[in-house]
Amino acid sequence: MADTTTSRRKFLAATGSVAGATALAGCSGGGSGETDTETGMDEEMGSDETPTPTESSGDQTTFNRVNSTLTTFDPIEATGTASGRVIRQMFDTLLIYENATTTITNQLATDFEVSEDFTTYTFTLAEDATFHNGDDVTASDIVYSWERLAQSDNSSRAYFILDSIGVTAETETVTQDGEETEQYAPGSLGVEAVDEKTLRMELTAPFHATLQMMAYTSFAAVPEGIVGDIEGYEGDIERDAFASSNPVGAGPFELENYESGTEVSVTAVDDHYRGGANIDRVHWQVIEKDQPSYNYAMNRNADLFEFPTSFYEPNKVSVEETDAAGRALGSYGEIRNGDTVNYVGVPTINSFYVGFNMESVPKAVRKAVAYVANQELFINEVFKGRGSAAYHHTPPSIYPGGANEYTAHAEEGYPYGVGEALQEEAVRVMEEAGYGPDNRFTLQWTQYESDSWLQMANILRDRLSSAYVDMEIEKAPFSSLLSRGRSGNLEVYTLGWIADWPAPDNFLQLLNPPQTDTSSSAPVSYINWNSEEAEVSAAQQATDAYQTVRENQAPTDAGQQARNEAYVRIEEANWEDVGFLPIYHQIKEYFWYDTVSEFSPPGGMDLSRLQFDSIELDK
Repeated sequence: MADTTTSRRKFLAATGSVAGATALAGCSGGGSGETDTETGMDEEMGSDETPTPTESSGDQTTFNRVNSTLTTFDPIEATGTASGRVIRQMFDTLLIYENATTTITNQLATDFEVSEDFTTYTFTLAEDATFHNGDDVTASDIVYSWERLAQSDNSSRAYFILDSIGVTAETETVTQDGEETEQYAPGSLGVEAVDEKTLRMELTAPFHATLQMMAYTSFAAVPEGIVGDIEGYEGDIERDAFASSNPVGAGPFELENYESGTEVSVTAVDDHYRGGANIDRVHWQVIEKDQPSYNYAMNRNADLFEFPTSFYEPNKVSVEETDAAGRALGSYGEIRNGDTVNYVGVPTINSFYVGFNMESVPKAVRKAVAYVANQELFINEVFKGRGSAAYHHTPPSIYPGGANEYTAHAEEGYPYGVGEALQEEAVRVMEEAGYGPDNRFTLQWTQYESDSWLQMANILRDRLSSAYVDMEIEKAPFSSLLSRGRSGNLEVYTLGWIADWPAPDNFLQLLNPPQTDTSSSAPVSYINWNSEEAEVSAAQQATDAYQTVRENQAPTDAGQQARNEAYVRIEEANWEDVGFLPIYHQIKEYFWYDTVSEFSPPGGMDLSRLQFDSIELDK
């Protein structure tokens, strides 16, 4: 056994959530990973026909929604929003984002203590919490659940516990394909059941977002021994059955029915330890395409829904108030069926951007693209006002000092024009680099299959033409885009990032130069910010600043101040070298009929983090 301990300080490149850059983020990871590119439970529902909802029996109150392709009900395996929406209803965690805001509140835990050095966390569990099978929720169940997260071959999020949080663990040397590698040693995780209702967790070093990370469904409680995919357990049920037809959690709902590619429903748990749900069931119709999804909502089959951008009309929004969280509340209508529906616009924690492979795209060309971009124009004309212009990679709500400081810093320092394109500057920077009518640069743009982003790309292409850049545009499937990016086979690409935890370092790891190297095993972004040209000074600034972040992880005022200053230095280094061109921060908009009588809109962590037990219906 190797005498080493897995350390979160490595910040393994896998950490984070890649989101397909679409106007509606229809392929976003929703804060829990990349879109579902693995082999899933569903085949895509590609029909343009509008499905007919399944009728609920008796006097049941059913909350109806639309969902996309699901892949699993196993919390440690899920990486996409579609599965996450359902998992969040069926499984409880020790902590949860309160109403999907960035505020953490207790769920299975009733209390917790943190040591003075921020490396020991002790949790007290709810006395009356039970699983759907009737078993009490104990500390041993949590140990088992988190051991699965760290050890199971089915886990997609081992790095959450081993690296992001940095729970102590040992490694062992194994040989794979003739090469020796270090991997987690089963059973060595620094989590123990002190007694039936007390759990202790040890970290290798402080981490400022430990509690926020533990609100993830990856850390959900499942009964000890429910499946046998880790050492020491044979399993009460087959793992595949647990993941597709018989999930067992401690959430306010349990699985009622799942038909692959068609629908999924959950029913309220009787005598739930937190009081139970106000509704009887939740039903999701699985619909992939915009037209049938829109028709389904217009036929009043969905109680709460989203508008595809192609059917969205900004002039139908009437905002009555904006609350302290920045959520715009009001109405929308008339819609196609003659109704006027309720409306909320939520500034979610995300960032959508254009990335440049610095090894293949010269700095002058990168700057020229930035100069001809007008983020305000893109928001208004391409994305129909469904977001805010981006000038940093860090979203406004978590930027050091908040949204006002975000705006002030951009207005004072963003060099490529705030609210305007600087066409003459694009020409100037290219001419200074030796380009001209007889020496043009050909630029390959690769984007996710999105009409909105294609519209934006065409605007950029037309403007770049007069700056001696010939931009060629191609669309690629999301999985292909990611694969080509990891191997360094992209010049310019479009992607987005959705918060894993609500802090700048979750976003700015993408601009930490060592983690952008596509020759490494798992780059977080694909910009190869390691050039030996003039931009090396900015690359070094970003590298040094991110090292400062790593060295100041304690959840203290001093640690926060050091991190905040480093975050700003990374943003300014990116301004200099244009590894990322920020485009916009998406506003998620939700619409609901008056059949929903009680609905507290989600906060910045978005609707997929919200449990529906407090929803009330009037049908």
